[in-house]
Amino acid sequence: LRNFHDFYLVMPFMQTDLQKIMGMEFSEDKIQYLVYQMLKGLKYIHSAGVVHRDLKPGNLAVNEDCELKILDFGLARHADAEMTGYVVTRWYRAPEVILSWMHYNQTVDIWSVG
Repeated sequence: LRNFHDFYLVMPFMQTDLQKIMGMEFSEDKIQYLVYQMLKGLKYIHSAGVVHRDLKPGNLAVNEDCELKILDFGLARHADAEMTGYVVTRWYRAPEVILSWMHYNQTVDIWSVG
């Protein structure tokens, strides 16, 4: 591993993100399926002790089969870490983030889902 200099991230191709398709009409079943996938993904990352902290439509990739992937973990932190009130997207911030509480948990991600 000492000579290991490069790494590659491989993931499935996702055609778009939720931000770009929010104006389209979807059946209630598709909306429920998208929300289900968001919550299932959050359950997985939260079980690892991770708080995403920047969940927003632009960070949710969607493919033609309506499969969803959570992206952009640049602001993610371990749940036990001291947090900051600085999170990029204000419209999806939970109240405890807006009020600059230093200790919050995964519930801020649930708030961002809606």
